[in-house]
Amino acid sequence: MSSKRKRPASRSTTQTTKEAAPKQASRSFRLVCPPDQRPLVEDLLRAQGYDFVPEPFSPWCRRLTCEPRPLGSSLAAFFGLIYIQDRSSMLPPLALAPAPGSAVLDMCASPGSKTGLLGQLVGPDGFVMGNEPNHARLATLRQNLFTLNLLHTATCSHSGESLPLPSGMWQQIQLDPPCSGWGTVERHPDVLKLWQGDKVKPLVGIQRKLLEEATRLLAPGGKVVFSTCTTNVQENEEQVLWARETLGLEVAPITPFEGFTFEAPYLEGCEGTLRVDPEASDAQGFFIAAFRKPENAPAAEPEADTDPGLAADILPRHHLTMTGVDPDRLPEGEIAVVNEQAIFLQRFALDHFPRQFRWRGFPLGKVAGGDVRPSPRLRTLMPDYADGEHGSPCNGINMDDPAPIQALLTGQSLTVQSDEKELGLYFRGLPLGRLRVKGKRALWSEK
Repeated sequence: MSSKRKRPASRSTTQTTKEAAPKQASRSFRLVCPPDQRPLVEDLLRAQGYDFVPEPFSPWCRRLTCEPRPLGSSLAAFFGLIYIQDRSSMLPPLALAPAPGSAVLDMCASPGSKTGLLGQLVGPDGFVMGNEPNHARLATLRQNLFTLNLLHTATCSHSGESLPLPSGMWQQIQLDPPCSGWGTVERHPDVLKLWQGDKVKPLVGIQRKLLEEATRLLAPGGKVVFSTCTTNVQENEEQVLWARETLGLEVAPITPFEGFTFEAPYLEGCEGTLRVDPEASDAQGFFIAAFRKPENAPAAEPEADTDPGLAADILPRHHLTMTGVDPDRLPEGEIAVVNEQAIFLQRFALDHFPRQFRWRGFPLGKVAGGDVRPSPRLRTLMPDYADGEHGSPCNGINMDDPAPIQALLTGQSLTVQSDEKELGLYFRGLPLGRLRVKGKRALWSEK
């Protein structure tokens, strides 16, 4: 196969520290909520002075046009209703395009940007496993998935090059491996000095081992999306050619996304991959390739010690019943008790993960006296707001102005007429979280 270079003469793949860094990309984010709640999340943002426009490539994504204060300090960010993410970084999950209800493996998941978007795409009836080999980064991944309320996700921490999972068990895999990060130079100018010449070779080797492992884990006909945030041809097009020639993977052409400008691949044989032009796209430099494992690839042989199972106490769902929590909103699965914590385990994981495989589901809250005290952040389990005017009891406090909500988060309380121990907190009917009630005073508490 030819490896003739096709890059334009005016653009070199070798960058130096003397080049001017691209301009800072505009801030983008995505909404994290059911589709019918998107207008309410936008209302909450605009009530705090933010404004934005839709991104053309996904109904979940927005680009800021007005940021009166850092977006990360907004109420929408605090309650996990938005996730700040570079627009290029949103493309790999959209290129994988998992169907609602499907299962996806994210092999190198932290901080969870792509894992979270995958969770939105598969929906509550689907499942996403995020693997993060670095234990320090694992905590960030778990915290982000928890804040976003993606109950149908789980996490693990194993070497991405040798995941202890059966061969051929996944139809869809996301692989965003460690890379030189040249596409992030506007935010991290030092990457050009850190990753030059032979220093890139170890990264190339790791990427190939991860691609090889992804090929093992894929079922025949399965799809893996490989992406990097670098402009380095060694980590991009050369990896595509290697995966085709060595692993037998087939390139699955990706339809270019609206709102981006893409460069032609730098090597022949890489048609159908995407190379984001960072300056023209007002985004990070990114490279995305999709591969399919041939349908006629040999099926995996049965492996020893891969029988699914779980060694944990299971709690019936009625132990989750309390004011402000609707257990019927849980996805299909079980509630396990692990170290006095209630952990939700999605059905796909229970049916497919080997008994000895170490992983963690979604933390729901603490267990005491056989009952679960759910986290105040479990907004996805909150029922629709009821004001008590039509026979049903009032189940929360509904705010029309963000200022009192902001005051609650700074330690102030509200007077309430309720005998309940907890009440839901809503913004114009949008569930945010649950307030603790003490002596007719409602307050926000993370405990």
